[in-house]
Amino acid sequence: MIRNRIGKALGALGFAAALIYTSAAGLTGSLSLGNQAFAQASEIPSGGVRGVEGTAETWRSVRKGIEGYVSIPDKKAGVLVQSEGDNLRAFRNGPMSVWGGWGMLAVIVLAGLYFLVRGRIKVEAGMSGRTIERFTAVDRFAHWLTATSFIILALTGLNVLYGRYVLMPLIGQGAFAEITYWGKVSHNYIAFAFIVGIVMIFVLWIRHNLPTMADLKWLAMGGGMFTKGAHPPAYKFNAGQKIVFWVTVIGGALLTVSGICLLFPFEFAPWAPTFKVLNMFGASLPTQLTALQETQLSLLWHGIVALVMIALILGHIYIGTVGMEGALDAVTTGQVDENWAREHHPLWVAELKGGGR
Repeated sequence: MIRNRIGKALGALGFAAALIYTSAAGLTGSLSLGNQAFAQASEIPSGGVRGVEGTAETWRSVRKGIEGYVSIPDKKAGVLVQSEGDNLRAFRNGPMSVWGGWGMLAVIVLAGLYFLVRGRIKVEAGMSGRTIERFTAVDRFAHWLTATSFIILALTGLNVLYGRYVLMPLIGQGAFAEITYWGKVSHNYIAFAFIVGIVMIFVLWIRHNLPTMADLKWLAMGGGMFTKGAHPPAYKFNAGQKIVFWVTVIGGALLTVSGICLLFPFEFAPWAPTFKVLNMFGASLPTQLTALQETQLSLLWHGIVALVMIALILGHIYIGTVGMEGALDAVTTGQVDENWAREHHPLWVAELKGGGR
């Protein structure tokens, strides 16, 4: 019986050895289990100096965005580490956020200082009690559609950029996450109202915002903003308002294009052809961009344009509300006092009187 048990044990060991040998031969492709297997094993870093250098070089290549082969439909997965993401985050959380924040703060501080020094710009001749229609109901609808949608877009966008530093410490992570989520949803949909508003004000007011020689004189006199009794000539829109109009229209168009690229990522590629055009004028920009790089550039451009527009509109809001007497009436009732119109837009009043309106 003991012999039988020993025989069975030896048989089992032999079978196991044969199985191990067969598996090893199949994996190495060599019946001798010799040089190839050991050569492959010697290439594996063992923790020595050579192994550390090999590992570092491998990960350095991965870090630089080396692309491998994948069999799945999403070919972007072939890049394990997309290093441009670090560059985007560093710029977005660094210079863009810092300079954008300082820019908006500068406008607020300057407006406050101007109010303390100059005070509210009042109608020097006093209110006459007679009014002139400045904006129709359609004009006012276009203005407030654009204004309200822009304010919501600005607040929700600023929350994404600065909210975790300013808002989250005050209300907590849970409430901040909820507000940010619904803010992002509203941002995506209200953007279309903003687009409609931009188109409307462009169609309605383009003819009044073409440059004229009177604009140069208005700019030379600082718009009468710094000297009491100075009333530079202006038509329905003065040079300052024309600047706001064109920045709003052009900036709105840029936000629209980049915003659509973000709403539908990897579907549009506007940057490569744009860089090709810029290169014709001496720039040296890359023209071979991946879909992910196109989306990242759209994200950065969207934020930069938005911050510039927010800073400008803050100044526009100040002038249209507390900064100038009678200005807000134009976009609320549509009627402005005749003396206000004569002081700030005398050429426009002359046109109206000459036309018998």
